[in-house]
Amino acid sequence: MGDGAYYIKRQLIWLLASWSLLYLAISTNLRRWLRVAGPCLLIGCLLVGLTLFIGSTVNGASRWLILGPLQIQPSELIKPFLVLQAANIFSYWKRINTDQKIFWIGIFCSLILLILKQPNLSTAALTGLLLWMMGLAAGVRYQALLGIAFTGTLLGATSIFINEYQRLRVISFLNPWEDPQGNGYQLVQSLIAIGSGGWFGEGFGLSTQKLQYLPIQSTDFIYAVFAEEFGFLGSLMMLLCLLLFAFLGLRVALRSKNNQNRLVAIGSSSILVGQSIMNIAVASGVMPTTGLPLPMISYGGNSLISSLLLAGLLIRCSLETNELLNQY
Repeated sequence: MGDGAYYIKRQLIWLLASWSLLYLAISTNLRRWLRVAGPCLLIGCLLVGLTLFIGSTVNGASRWLILGPLQIQPSELIKPFLVLQAANIFSYWKRINTDQKIFWIGIFCSLILLILKQPNLSTAALTGLLLWMMGLAAGVRYQALLGIAFTGTLLGATSIFINEYQRLRVISFLNPWEDPQGNGYQLVQSLIAIGSGGWFGEGFGLSTQKLQYLPIQSTDFIYAVFAEEFGFLGSLMMLLCLLLFAFLGLRVALRSKNNQNRLVAIGSSSILVGQSIMNIAVASGVMPTTGLPLPMISYGGNSLISSLLLAGLLIRCSLETNELLNQY
């Protein structure tokens, strides 16, 4: 871009906005967030639908809307409100009437199908897994959950069969070295980056692969650059931090005194930890290549806002739990 600090400047602007939302999430009562979750989710679904008609297409996928100088990705920004509304629905699952159940399950399914249509199989799969896990935590019947799991797997397999680029990704993931200059190029370069890090890494800022050898090195494959610069020990430290985050999220959920807070904590933790695991798995060749950023680490304002808002909701759950415990 002709400016060595181009990405830093842009990310700092998004960081200020994200910190503001983080503070807002921590300082606002969770009941208020839960009240606005439904309308915000419906608006988010509308924006996701608009990407199919007036969205900006990048690498064959229409996931972004251009609003003046801003480029927003509705499928990222909708995640916190999806967690909140799912907590609203599943926490009272046995008490709400059938019409409400059908309406919101229809909205959830429509959202997944719209994301799948973009096409964005990875985010659609993550959304489905999130809702499934929150349903499981809320005590939804196992028969219903098994049926949903079967339907989701069938839908994903159908998407891979229909979309040639997804099918090629799966094939190249199985043996990227078969076509190292074609479909397997991205994964091969990622594995070279991870392997080049050795035990202690090349040093901060000294990655060779990020010098245009590794595509999408600042977002989807940021972990490969991290592994090259900080090595095996640095990567292990990152995984331990992720494990600690998962433990703390589970601890907050278990200590929560009401179902809504518990489900918000489970949903926020699941999406941040689950997306991180999927990103790392892709970069290390354990999963087929997908378009998921690494929360709070990848470059990108939409992902940063969504991640910090989810983290703020998790912290708010913990604060409200501590307030109740202090009262007792």
